[in-house]
Amino acid sequence: MNVGSVGYNYRHDEEFEMNCPNGSGCYLMLIIKEPSVFVINGVKHDVKKNSFVLLTPEMPHSYKAKDKVYTDDWIYLHMESGDAERLRALGIPENEIVQPGNIEELSQTVRAVAYEHYSAEEGHELIEQHYFEIFLLRLSRAIRNNTVKDVAASDKITRLLIIRNMIYSVPEERGDVGSLARSMGMSRSGFQHLYKKTFGVTVIDDIINGKMKLAKELLTETNMSLKEISSRCGYSDEYSFMKRFRKYYGKTPTQMKKQLR
Repeated sequence: MNVGSVGYNYRHDEEFEMNCPNGSGCYLMLIIKEPSVFVINGVKHDVKKNSFVLLTPEMPHSYKAKDKVYTDDWIYLHMESGDAERLRALGIPENEIVQPGNIEELSQTVRAVAYEHYSAEEGHELIEQHYFEIFLLRLSRAIRNNTVKDVAASDKITRLLIIRNMIYSVPEERGDVGSLARSMGMSRSGFQHLYKKTFGVTVIDDIINGKMKLAKELLTETNMSLKEISSRCGYSDEYSFMKRFRKYYGKTPTQMKKQLR
């Protein structure tokens, strides 16, 4: 999933009203900072400040200030296959107002995403994606901390989320399945079972996905050699990297680079 557009701390007066009777056309995340009135699929909600909602593309909705001011952070998302399932695995509900507690940490992360999104500095897209992954992790943790009563289970899920975020954001540092299991204090088989139960995908598949996503970004956004890229993605030699890349994308790294540049 990628950020389509993002706004930090947008402030509107009491005349403001957003009305989308056919939905917004894409996934929309809102951090709601003032008391407001939402209507989602015909149901009215008096929303407290420091709330969050994820609206799906075709969900009818409207929202406005309850008093004199409406303020929010917002992120429009471009979603790919499997992304909606990933959000659900993170415990982020759709079309439901939730209160993740103190939203300052979340809002500051949105601010960082927004800065990189509109930056022209080298590497801003990759940094933006990493900040967005951190936002998802922090949001998931905040929601779970407010809803999960079993502290031990919550802690284990949080640690799994940290591991998954590392797999996607810094795949070159993720270690192997055995070391990940040991970091959780679990057996290899127990860790793999819990990982798939939590996220709906195997840890091996996520490791491969993380490596290939990073490889594509480095191919198209840097001038690194194939040897450097294969090393950054955790492969011991170029041949193994190119073989996996071609199997994953259906084309060689060189073909991919020519196509996307």
